[in-house]
Amino acid sequence: MQLHSVEPVGVREVGLDGGMIPAKITSTSYTGRLAPSPTGLLHLGHARTFFIAHQRARAAHGKLYLRDEDLDPQRSRPEFSAAMREDLLWLGLTWDAELRQSDRLPLYRAALDQLLAAGLAYPCTCSRRDLAQAMQAPHEDTAAAPDDDEPIYNNRCRPTAPNPTAVFAPHANYRFRTPDHTTIAFTDLHAGPQSFTTSVDFGDFLIWRKPLTSGPDDIGLPSYQLACVVDDALTAVTEVVRGRDLLKSTARQILLQRALGFATPAYVHCDLMRDANGVRLAKRHDALALRTLRSNGMTPADVLALFHEPPA
Repeated sequence: MQLHSVEPVGVREVGLDGGMIPAKITSTSYTGRLAPSPTGLLHLGHARTFFIAHQRARAAHGKLYLRDEDLDPQRSRPEFSAAMREDLLWLGLTWDAELRQSDRLPLYRAALDQLLAAGLAYPCTCSRRDLAQAMQAPHEDTAAAPDDDEPIYNNRCRPTAPNPTAVFAPHANYRFRTPDHTTIAFTDLHAGPQSFTTSVDFGDFLIWRKPLTSGPDDIGLPSYQLACVVDDALTAVTEVVRGRDLLKSTARQILLQRALGFATPAYVHCDLMRDANGVRLAKRHDALALRTLRSNGMTPADVLALFHEPPA
């Protein structure tokens, strides 16, 4: 299966009111996405980022996808998928179409095959911890979570030269072969100019995990980076709105987009929401989960008001 590139359709004039609400968006064809992972309940930080994405899509009269990123088999739960939909709708967010990543495995596998054929992916036998981190969106705000980012790979399994004749081995993990000492620069529409260098800021990163079972239907799973790039391209996403802890992931994803012949969308990396002590909100903050706030009697207007001040 050959994956097809999407012509770039950009957002060129963008303003953010306090880093949150679009002042003006000019677009001929805007497509955005809400991309929650059903590994826990949505908290205020998620809600604010999704609210910004929703507002920007609606201001542009564009299309908005809800993408259920349910590729973590250990932590994804159907009840969390149901809860995130209920909570987003309660907050007043709507979307125009839905997709679920676990339904799209052949598309990700086709992307892996394309990278293998180009000599840009290779099998890796390294640690389970690296693999576990690659299955979820990394959080690169190192002051808040120093252990969350994928470590720079030591190239132990990397072939001396690219091997474009490599064939998919069903019981191997795979890494993307990054070009050495290459700078990836982009301008984020909120965070401004960004620059990351391979071999310094990140190395060859995981894009595929081998099957967890011996079943014939288990073909393994893509990493967050590969699945995100394929879905953004094949749904013609023109702007990605997410937290600024994923800025480094954007550099990785730009490399994958180039390798697969995809256009690069515009990016808006929002400031992270923190509690009164300055700690970045995470799913472990149960007291600040939307579900908890709802059960405590808060209204959607009450929650929106919290977006402008640190929660207690």
